[in-house]
Amino acid sequence: MTNIDYEVRDQVAHVRLNRPEKHNGLTFDMIDDLAKAADRAGKDKSLRAVILSGAGPSFCSGLDFASAGKERNRMMRNMIPKRSSAANNFQAAGWAWRSVPVPVVAVVTGHCFGGGLQIALGADFRYSTPDADYSIMEAKWGLIPDMSLTASISQLTSIDVAKRLTMTGEKFTAAQALDWGLVSEVHDDPYAAAEEFIESVKQRSPDAVASAKTLFENTWYNGSRLSFPVEQALQLRLLRGRNSAIARKAGIAKETPQFVDRQI
Repeated sequence: MTNIDYEVRDQVAHVRLNRPEKHNGLTFDMIDDLAKAADRAGKDKSLRAVILSGAGPSFCSGLDFASAGKERNRMMRNMIPKRSSAANNFQAAGWAWRSVPVPVVAVVTGHCFGGGLQIALGADFRYSTPDADYSIMEAKWGLIPDMSLTASISQLTSIDVAKRLTMTGEKFTAAQALDWGLVSEVHDDPYAAAEEFIESVKQRSPDAVASAKTLFENTWYNGSRLSFPVEQALQLRLLRGRNSAIARKAGIAKETPQFVDRQI
């Protein structure tokens, strides 16, 4: 992969944007490789979580327009939706993480602008340093956000906040992001906090965790008539699974469960 590091340690995929000299400004290769990294993580049933981060002082400063401007034809190709999805390459870089059946935590430091913010919002959780700064930077370039923000931000904040930040492109702080629901938690060491959270998740059945993510991704805007069948189907599948049996047996015996790799 080009400027995207992918390393698995203790059943956690550490995916890092690695172009620190440019504050991890996105190239087209990086955008493609982020979607590939999400696909790779989704296929690895031994994984229990993913941490997204940026090398150097910043998470991601957004699209590197100096680089992108040299490849205008590729930019236009990247805007064409894939045959198997409504998402194009830009949108997949952010939204593909919602399909990975494990918790995905974005650890945000420094700048989190434009496409970088949209990638972070595509994660399930965002852990930030207090001094990180944020912006829907596309307004500066006379554009709108087009890397899946419309789908992700609508689950997190109110429409007036989304409109304001998109129309103005203003920078905002981690404290403001937390208040608006765009950041999950703020920590002096967000990477350590993310790892601590993941350790707590690893105590639970990987199939139950995957099903919990699927449950909310597929029902969040649905009423009971559409949501209840999803609950029923997921629960029936879990009840027939090996990890559910392991969890029940360990719970009754008051022992630590020893789960097998994700089955679903």
